[in-house]
Amino acid sequence: MGQSLNKIYVHLVFSTKHRQPLIGDSIKEELFSYLGGICKNLECNPIQVGGHKDHVHILFLLSKKIALMDLIEKVKSNSSKWIKTKGIEFENFYWQNGYGAFSVNPTEIEIVKNYIINQEEHHQKKMFQEEFLAFLKKYNVEYDEKYVWD
Repeated sequence: MGQSLNKIYVHLVFSTKHRQPLIGDSIKEELFSYLGGICKNLECNPIQVGGHKDHVHILFLLSKKIALMDLIEKVKSNSSKWIKTKGIEFENFYWQNGYGAFSVNPTEIEIVKNYIINQEEHHQKKMFQEEFLAFLKKYNVEYDEKYVWD
């Protein structure tokens, strides 16, 4: 085959260090836009970015030019440095060490997009830890819970 082709949709989830509720109304839209911009600059088309007070969700189309691990490292490190410039209340802002990255069937893009859009409503009923463990279960990911949280 002469051409390299792919279409890999990824739902990326990660939280603030120790799940600190640092993503408030004053910063969330700008942060979500910044996260999407990092993805776009790395040719990973952001489809939806959102989250709640202690975590973010990014749905994107993975570029064939970057490894997933490299993209995540750049997204987290660049956004962490950026948010620290946004005021004294963010000087101790850090992302958790880990993340969850889940493949998305192209026929379910709208479902995942709407899920991310409705995070505020969703988290009236379920905490982030419950949500994340549900993803691990849905995707049959083996894990040791003592290493999931930091």
